[in-house]
Amino acid sequence: MKAIVLTERGTHGVALRDMPEPAVPEGWAKVRMLAASVNRVDLYMRDSGAGITHQLPLIMGVDGVGVVAEAPAGSGVAPGDRVILYPYEFCGTCRPCLNGDQPLCHHAKILGEHRHGTFAEYVALPARALLKLPDDADMDQAAVLGVAHLTAWRMVFGKAPAGPGTVVLVQGAGGGVSYAAVQLARMAGARVIVTTTGPDKLAHFRSLGVEALDYRDADVARTVLALTGGEGADLVIDNVGERTWGTSLKALARGGHLVTCGATTGAHPSADLQRLFIRQLSVHGSTMGSMDEFRRLLLAWHGAGFTPRIDRAFPLADVPSAFAHLEDPARMGKILIRIS
Repeated sequence: MKAIVLTERGTHGVALRDMPEPAVPEGWAKVRMLAASVNRVDLYMRDSGAGITHQLPLIMGVDGVGVVAEAPAGSGVAPGDRVILYPYEFCGTCRPCLNGDQPLCHHAKILGEHRHGTFAEYVALPARALLKLPDDADMDQAAVLGVAHLTAWRMVFGKAPAGPGTVVLVQGAGGGVSYAAVQLARMAGARVIVTTTGPDKLAHFRSLGVEALDYRDADVARTVLALTGGEGADLVIDNVGERTWGTSLKALARGGHLVTCGATTGAHPSADLQRLFIRQLSVHGSTMGSMDEFRRLLLAWHGAGFTPRIDRAFPLADVPSAFAHLEDPARMGKILIRIS
């Protein structure tokens, strides 16, 4: 089969290659992939991969959708079913799995990180990691939900859920997870403030009725406080890291919550402990979401609660160009990879 394979670090190490079709152990299913999406972790794996147990060559890609080619009897899926892949291979037997919190599985393997991923014509997964999609589902839209929107779902509705009357600040709103968080927070009825830059992006968010601040010009924390009558944001979504961390803390209301899922600009900001304890702030780490959260996300999407924004689509063979586009400052939303 054809697959995008990482053979060595750097842009030159990513190419379309022939790979064996995956084996299908007992209890697993084989999926013919239709589409997937590009995620920031793909670039991390290409350039570093430090701290992630894996071996090269590695088929890249974390999420996606496809059609079941093989499935065990009684698994809930059958050949011909259209499915979305849960991005984790989880054991189902450890304490977090039994508690329904699969992202904390002691034996988790993330697709495209710890094991072969989704930028391939075929993928094999435990059948329990597949969810059926409705016959009328838009497969392009579904293909971009598995990482960005699932991650955003837990950030927006997790330990400090947004809702009517809450103020949510989303840093770097043009990125995939951040854009998804904007959509979900608005769906929840929260007041949403975003930071971004560039006239087109600012105009886009303002056209949605979102308060948009140019982080290059504005004193974001001071402006958020002014917009909220001195209160601040109840929830800040931040996957930028060091560059925005201080601003995110200063923009929080007393007792507010900062949720992070990434560190694009660095992983070691000042903790600002005095601000944390005096204002009784909380910081939450978040990665993807559970199977139950995934099901609720799909119900919200299929019920027209939101429409994923797809910035651009690329064919499988052109994944290296898709990676380059991910770093384009004009990009807004998700990048789709069409496989078959």
